[in-house]
Amino acid sequence: MNAQAPSTPEVTDHLAGFLKAAGDPLRLQVLQVLGQSSFGVLELCDIMAMKQSGMSHHLKVLAQGGLVEKRREGNSIFYRRRLPQPDSVEGALHSALLDELDEGVLNDQVAARLELVQNQRAEQSRAFFARHAEHLDAQQELIADYDQYAEQAAELLLRACPDGQQVLEIGPGDGQFLAELASRFKRVIGLDNAEAMLAVARQAVAKQQNVELILGEWPANASTLPAVDAVVLNMVLHHLPSPASAIRAAARQLNEGGTLLITDLCPHDQHWAHEACGDVWLGFEEVDLVNWAGRAGLELQETQFLALRNGFQVQVRTFRKNGK
Repeated sequence: MNAQAPSTPEVTDHLAGFLKAAGDPLRLQVLQVLGQSSFGVLELCDIMAMKQSGMSHHLKVLAQGGLVEKRREGNSIFYRRRLPQPDSVEGALHSALLDELDEGVLNDQVAARLELVQNQRAEQSRAFFARHAEHLDAQQELIADYDQYAEQAAELLLRACPDGQQVLEIGPGDGQFLAELASRFKRVIGLDNAEAMLAVARQAVAKQQNVELILGEWPANASTLPAVDAVVLNMVLHHLPSPASAIRAAARQLNEGGTLLITDLCPHDQHWAHEACGDVWLGFEEVDLVNWAGRAGLELQETQFLALRNGFQVQVRTFRKNGK
């Protein structure tokens, strides 16, 4: 036996903890829910329709089994699925379990309550941008000025999708990047959930005849939109209630060989961004973005990191939808 390999009792004890955590129908449903996004204890209580004491117990068992972990966002604690560790004794089992859960369908009642929680998050985002549409530039510049990442984002997108004809930008903000896209693609669609923001974007693309602006939610309204060669999420993923769901929907929207562009913040501890900029999430770990994209059938193509003011760092990534 390899001297560094765990002994048989250690292996069996570890697997027993993992299997105990996974051996309960309710805990498996929690893992399905956490495949959509990270949630706080009270949100999970609402989704699963159970008391906090019971939910806390189940989360403790899942954490002890290595299936969930905590992440702090400002003053709140969120739970998320722990990614499978390839070198662990349960790595293959863990990966197979998550694959099976992701292919399954949520209980109808759980799915309905999950939608309510996500709608509450989305409404908070809509309300923020409706209130601050006219002053958004000043607030966003506290974190990342458009000119600091736009050129690199456009470069990576065009390198990944040189022959693209149709592109969709989700949450186009003031419309500056839409104007850039309009000069490169035959048809450009911008989807935003705040009419006040669309009004600002319309002014930016008033002279562009190939830009269509649509009021709607992502991913709720994805089915009403055409398939495209590229989807753009420019500094918007940290505003969305469920980043993993947003990426899965983007993958479905892409033609085979299409490109997803994500420009967003790396993890940070600037808690004031919640209130000042309407941020739901304080940036994203590389491993999370790559995992969410991978589970959606997307492969990482290229990455650039940009250092910005006030200690923030932006990551620009392209992902490709591989043909079958």
